[in-house]
Amino acid sequence: MFDKLHEECGVFGVLGRADAANLVYLGLYALQHRGQESAGIAAVGGDGRILSEKEMGYVADVFTQERLARLPGDVAIGHVRYSTAGGSMLCNAQPIVAATSKGQIALAHNGNLVNGAELRAQLEAEGAIFNSMSDTEVIVHLIARSKEPDLERAFIDALSRVQGAYAVALLAPGRIFAARDPYGFRPLVLGRLEDGDGWTISSETCAFDLIGATTEREVRAGEILVIEREGIRVVREARAEREARCIFEHVYFARPDSVVFGNNVAEVRQRIGANLAKEHPMAADMVVPVPDSGVFAALGYSLESGIPFQYGLVRNHYVGRTFIEPKQTIRNFGVKVKLNPVRELVAGKRIVLVDDSIVRGTTSKKIVRMLKQAGAAEVHMRISSPPTAWPCYYGIDTPQRRELIGSTHSIEEIREFIEADSLGYLSEEGLLAAVKNDDDPRRLYCTACFTGNYPVKPQTSEAVLVASDNVAAR
Repeated sequence: MFDKLHEECGVFGVLGRADAANLVYLGLYALQHRGQESAGIAAVGGDGRILSEKEMGYVADVFTQERLARLPGDVAIGHVRYSTAGGSMLCNAQPIVAATSKGQIALAHNGNLVNGAELRAQLEAEGAIFNSMSDTEVIVHLIARSKEPDLERAFIDALSRVQGAYAVALLAPGRIFAARDPYGFRPLVLGRLEDGDGWTISSETCAFDLIGATTEREVRAGEILVIEREGIRVVREARAEREARCIFEHVYFARPDSVVFGNNVAEVRQRIGANLAKEHPMAADMVVPVPDSGVFAALGYSLESGIPFQYGLVRNHYVGRTFIEPKQTIRNFGVKVKLNPVRELVAGKRIVLVDDSIVRGTTSKKIVRMLKQAGAAEVHMRISSPPTAWPCYYGIDTPQRRELIGSTHSIEEIREFIEADSLGYLSEEGLLAAVKNDDDPRRLYCTACFTGNYPVKPQTSEAVLVASDNVAAR
């Protein structure tokens, strides 16, 4: 309906509080922006059995007081999902619970395994029976079939066989394992509960704020932690030759109040907007964000340029996953139900319109048209990232390359298509300069969706061609 890159997933876990499932529920509430298709929680009951509740829909709709009451115990993990591998159906909801020779486990995963299909085919050939289409279940089978004698070593063994992006929470009686892939594509952070006696893990720090936890540190790239009542143990450190943190966490995915990869997201987005104003200045009357993801970049553009910031578009935050379209055709209905211009503000004005990305271009065209129909004299589109020209294979749902307007059209052709008076994209250099790090950001961040330079070779036919072309070009 709305032409955006879709969020990945969110994971959250708590150990050391009698109401662990309730805290996980709140943590998932804070991470709802990372996935709206399904939500689930698994907890260890008093008899040591893992119990779970999961359903399609939003966290607040899935979990009633009755459902949470069925999840006792002081250790629990949860998951919100947007499907990247496997369809949108209940069988793919997480956490996945399984009984293995190493004991009962539950697994929640954010990311995408580039060799997931290959491993699944091998496992099925060996007799494995899958209950879902999710690549997460591949990890469960690898743990169950590992020849290692205990769960800790079986988990290390399983993760050594997968390739791609993962931030994983594994629940077992009395402990939680937390792991990130060696490139550190997806974020995962460790926190301490406010009483100091319990631990929590989360995809983003904003969830810690909600439950009163404090951030201890990131789970490092390639690290596996075991979180127990006695404390934290590091059982694996396996960094790759470089890191490949997803730059789109800062551009779009993460909540602005989170600290991701050591940077406050709101501050990064303001610096992005300031760099965008330096690279693509424009004489205008106001800077207008496409809410919500464009707000802080637009604010940065406004502060740098001196052009006033205005909420010229108002967002309806109460649009559900589905709605009934009227039988009589209403022009641009799909966008209008979510965004509406403030005519009195935009009429007769020259507008700098700031958004985070253009995927297919259809939504951008409708927004530009809406503003002009509301009386805007000029609409100058500014994008707070480079053109999205390559698919992501690490946990973001992107169209195939031929569907990405940035891969098939020049910037001038895109400008003509969206009917803007001018169009400016932030350069890769301007984007990376907005992220504060001690090391070269080119060695820390993945920008494959802009460049096609994939840190881990994807296993799809389209991506294999891309990867071989990149190797040849270098």
